[in-house]
Amino acid sequence: MSEILLRTSQLGFAYPERGSSPFGRRAMRDVIKCVELAVARGAVLGLVGESGSGKTTLGRLLVRLLEPTSGSIQFDGTEISHLGEATLRPWRARIQMIFQDPQSSLNPRLPLAVTLTRQLQVYGRLKGRRDRRDRAAKLLDLVGLPTAFVDRYPHELSGGQRQRAGIARALALEPDFIVADEIVSGLDVSTQAHILLLLKELRARLGLTLVFISHDLSVVRVLCDEVAILQGGAVVEQGPVARIFSQPQAAYTRRLLAAIPLPDVEPGWLDDDDPHPRPQQQGSAA
Repeated sequence: MSEILLRTSQLGFAYPERGSSPFGRRAMRDVIKCVELAVARGAVLGLVGESGSGKTTLGRLLVRLLEPTSGSIQFDGTEISHLGEATLRPWRARIQMIFQDPQSSLNPRLPLAVTLTRQLQVYGRLKGRRDRRDRAAKLLDLVGLPTAFVDRYPHELSGGQRQRAGIARALALEPDFIVADEIVSGLDVSTQAHILLLLKELRARLGLTLVFISHDLSVVRVLCDEVAILQGGAVVEQGPVARIFSQPQAAYTRRLLAAIPLPDVEPGWLDDDDPHPRPQQQGSAA
């Protein structure tokens, strides 16, 4: 049996309703409801659902950017649901998130050399300015960007390049677990393919465990091992990708699959001898 790296039990999250009285008990709105997930080490779990289903909120819960209001999250056998920030800090180095908008994680006022290595500095893993540049260059190379980009600012990069830089930032602390939240949704089709190839190669090379949030069922079908279908903050169906897509059990899953035509995916379309070919140092990458 595969080792479970992350597990949730009856996980829930609610926030006060708008306009509820600040006096007395406030009305709460449930956003995530009794979610049970188990993510095996080295696996990719896809989270799928329509807009407003709770995918991003669930992703933020899994990396503890939000604190659950009920239930529990276990990471590598340790309960992390309600750990205080000081106690949680060592775990944050092992749990990272790649945001849909890379601007959320790239400071527009700082060059990439600083942004990509800031976490290393916080955790005492840098040995000086030279080490900062060297580590930033290695991270850029890891995601297929020219090492000369260490001195560039986010606005000097294309959308695909910024997303690669966002992936590099998430990898800086060598995490075990990453939540990728709709990271290709704002990119053109060609750039999406390059980013997905990069993710696939990084997963194999680094042994990453991923939760991949997406509304693109075709991508989920070829990139993920398992898929969880969210409706109204609850998981209505979960299982191996092949079974869910060929024999969906929940009515909502059947409606979702019927509403979004799935093109026939050619075998190996995410296989490539060179998953993210390096551009020339003076050129650009998708």
